[in-house]
Amino acid sequence: MVELSIVIPMRNEAAGLPALFARLTPCIAQVTTQYEIICVDDGSTDATYLALKELHRSDSRIKAVHLARNFGKEVALTAGIDYASGQAVIPLDADLQDPPEIIPHMVEQWKKGFKMVLATRKSRPGDSWLKRKSAEWFYKIMNSLSTVKLPPDTGDFRLMDRIVIEAVKQLPERTRFMKGIFAWVGFPTATVYFDREPRQAGITNWNYWNLWKFALDGIFSFTSLPLRVWTYVGAVISLISFLWAFRIIISTMVFGNPVAGYPSLMVAVCFMGGMQLLSIGIIGEYVGRIYTESKHRPLYLVEETLGI
Repeated sequence: MVELSIVIPMRNEAAGLPALFARLTPCIAQVTTQYEIICVDDGSTDATYLALKELHRSDSRIKAVHLARNFGKEVALTAGIDYASGQAVIPLDADLQDPPEIIPHMVEQWKKGFKMVLATRKSRPGDSWLKRKSAEWFYKIMNSLSTVKLPPDTGDFRLMDRIVIEAVKQLPERTRFMKGIFAWVGFPTATVYFDREPRQAGITNWNYWNLWKFALDGIFSFTSLPLRVWTYVGAVISLISFLWAFRIIISTMVFGNPVAGYPSLMVAVCFMGGMQLLSIGIIGEYVGRIYTESKHRPLYLVEETLGI
């Protein structure tokens, strides 16, 4: 029986693997010898998978899932969870920004009866000011729009009991926002705190454009409030237009003022055109997700596995 599964999605992380396992393996050994480390190679173009093969030869508890192409971190994490067999599962990033040294503290809380143990960042010295503030704004906006509340400054790094994992596996949506999925399932939760470290090796695959798309996936996956907002926006604009038209009629009939001409007309047309395009874009985001779900494609394809 496997007591603890560590799931590590990775892409082009060959340079950092020695440091990762040098720190990770002793931390797991403090709590159990019945463990597995499932590394999901998400379409790496470097020697990541070759390095995983060597690691598997030296330790059969290090296992690998080699995806057929790059499917994205959320899908790679899903694949690792699908293959994990442990009584508890901990997703971990390969860049060591989330320190494996707090795994014993997470296991301690789990053995007290908590089904989920969150790892929440106290500080993020390795991130720029803009990245820290944008993350703060995202959590505030997301929690104000959605009924599913995300714990601030908490990523995928957490411990989940097998009962939580089985609940997560019942959520098959194609647009994966794992933080929201983890929060949606609930269960008794504890929290441990840590200081997030700078990336140890390699280059991050996340730029601001990817983070923006990731934020939109979270918002559109867990709330329909943007659709309802535009109902009220349309009602307010219609009321303002009616009042403005009434004012023009009264001004013309009583005071003889001429109707405003070309400039005001163009402003009104451009404003309304922009509002309509924006509302159509929001509707399109939801329709696009419906289209993706309706095709029922598999989330990922596996080329090869090691030790599974």
